[in-house]
Amino acid sequence: MTKFHINRRRLIQTSAAGAAILAAPSILRSREARAQEGTVNIWTYANFIPQDFISEFQNETGIQIQVRLVDDQGKQFNLLAAEQPQPTVDILTVAGHRFLQFIESGLLAPIDTDRLTNWGNINTIYSESDWGTINGEKWGAPVLSGAEVLAWNTEMVDASETTSWDVMFDPKYQGQTAYIIQDMMSVMMLYKGYDGNMIEYMDDPERAAEIVRETRDFMIENKGMVRKFYDSGAEIQQMFINQDVVLAHAWNGPISKLIMDGFPIDMTIPKEGSYGFIYTFNIAENAPNADNAYTFLDALLARPEIGAAMTRASGYLSTMNGVNEHLSELEQRASSFTEEELEGLQFFRAEANEMKYQLVDPAVEEIKAA
Repeated sequence: MTKFHINRRRLIQTSAAGAAILAAPSILRSREARAQEGTVNIWTYANFIPQDFISEFQNETGIQIQVRLVDDQGKQFNLLAAEQPQPTVDILTVAGHRFLQFIESGLLAPIDTDRLTNWGNINTIYSESDWGTINGEKWGAPVLSGAEVLAWNTEMVDASETTSWDVMFDPKYQGQTAYIIQDMMSVMMLYKGYDGNMIEYMDDPERAAEIVRETRDFMIENKGMVRKFYDSGAEIQQMFINQDVVLAHAWNGPISKLIMDGFPIDMTIPKEGSYGFIYTFNIAENAPNADNAYTFLDALLARPEIGAAMTRASGYLSTMNGVNEHLSELEQRASSFTEEELEGLQFFRAEANEMKYQLVDPAVEEIKAA
């Protein structure tokens, strides 16, 4: 099947990395930036910031990057809320559909794009998107994008079986599947023909509750199919490598990394559809090193090679313009979907999140306990 790069559909920017960034020109040009000292504290996912960039940034600015790894948006929210009004973090990684929760709780500072000379290097699909502007303010720098995908071991599962989410419940693969349970709830609502964002039901909470119960019961009924509910990208990668599973619901980033590494795996967006998401770097309200945070963000957005390196490190798709020029043939395959697949891709939205997660969070615990 012919593959199309994701930016052809203007939904998700295709962007895998090319040459190493150390050979590229200097990150920063200003003498003032080079003279800064101190630290910038960042909470982010594993491999989101390439090590070469960290070394180059620290050498040029004298600012030390201190990374604390996170693996869950809810845990990050709770930690940041507990630290207020004096957080230890300067930059944190928030998924676009969780913006409202962080903003309404006063945990993020709006981004002053006038302080980011390289803001224009972000594709306007992301930098000027409606989900990224709330109350007239921008709340983060979109850096990577991804999708919830169906992934499979190509030596164990035939591609013809993966056109539908049905395959996750085929008795043939009992005990050989895995998924992120909360994310799978949204996908399964979509699979059953409902709005997994629950925006359609904001004025009908009883209908929303009914849909969540139906989806919960379906997942309990099929719980015996699942080997494990997992949490992190590294975990599902290891499960595939160990052949603990041959099928999984997954984020595309960890799967893309396996493809780039030559592992026999592929991914798709099944015919029932799935959800996409954007990761943003946000400045915390009362960030202890806000000036250094802006210096870091501007450096990160300086060149398409950096965006390419971010994709190579994380497997997710860069939001920056010009990254395609740095794609190898294998990296193109790892970061592309067919036009037909993209027709079914929607973005997670935040408007109904309060109602949604009041219903979904207890349902998740009930599935685990069943």
